[in-house]
Amino acid sequence: MTDPVDRPADAVDRPAGETPAPRTRPPRWWLLLGRDRGAAVAAVILSLVFLVALFGRLFIGDRATRQDLRASLRPPSLDHGFYGLLGTDVLGRSVVARLIEAAGTTLYVAVPAVLCSLLIGSTLGMWAGYHGGWRENIAMRVADVILSFPSLLIAVVVLYVFAPSALNIVLILAVARIPVYLRTARAESAELRSRLFVDAARTFGTPSWQIIYRHILPIALPTLLTVATLDFCFVMLTESSLSFLGIGIQPPDVSWGLMVAQGRQYLQTAWWIAVLPGIAIVLTTVSATVLAAWVRLATDPAQRWRLTLPKKRRGARATVPSEVIA
Repeated sequence: MTDPVDRPADAVDRPAGETPAPRTRPPRWWLLLGRDRGAAVAAVILSLVFLVALFGRLFIGDRATRQDLRASLRPPSLDHGFYGLLGTDVLGRSVVARLIEAAGTTLYVAVPAVLCSLLIGSTLGMWAGYHGGWRENIAMRVADVILSFPSLLIAVVVLYVFAPSALNIVLILAVARIPVYLRTARAESAELRSRLFVDAARTFGTPSWQIIYRHILPIALPTLLTVATLDFCFVMLTESSLSFLGIGIQPPDVSWGLMVAQGRQYLQTAWWIAVLPGIAIVLTTVSATVLAAWVRLATDPAQRWRLTLPKKRRGARATVPSEVIA
């Protein structure tokens, strides 16, 4: 006779002849992404942009700054090789090479600014929300003071006083966006600090920083990453706006916003100089917004099941599957 201890846990106390219920695993994230064409296309576009920004400069050399006045304002054509595919600007520089160079510059400004503000704001917000009291009040008042000034206005004033550079833009945008993550992390932490599992960890003497790191951060992280994805669009548009105004990225460096500014006076004769970097900005920001909405559903266990349905049935009245309720 078999000892019940040696039998599987789900086999004990099971009536004879009854088969165990099959265990269903949630679909892999890439399978869920493949079912949503819009999110899949957005992920492909963003992946291409990041790959071009990271490795494109290794292939173009100095073509982004190489001048050839004999090829000035050459329209897009297949007759002049790959680097003449999207035409040239007034100095005969390849628009393809400048777009690749500008992608790296734009992302090297936007990504560090978002990461710095995400790290600092989330840490302060979860610390203040968990402890509450005077810590929470001070953190929220600092956030209110920073938010009372428009981030674009702060950047314009500071860059007008100091020398415009990529480092200054990163620092200004990082400081200006800290309150966004601070308030979000504070709200998540203040709601989770009264949960039973946090009370249990506190009862066993777990230090507060371990409770925040092991119990609060994993739950708040999907929301913070979604906010960071959306904030990436805002930071990139702000950098493009500053470069368009002439107080952002300065020549010989190039960004998408600077390309739009340099090509706006040639819109009637050479539209590709300003329109193509504008299209790059729109495609990147729209793709990041679409992907952020998908990530928010994919990282929420209560809403992930919607991604398994056809797109027509993803409305609010869709029936919740039984395995989700169980």
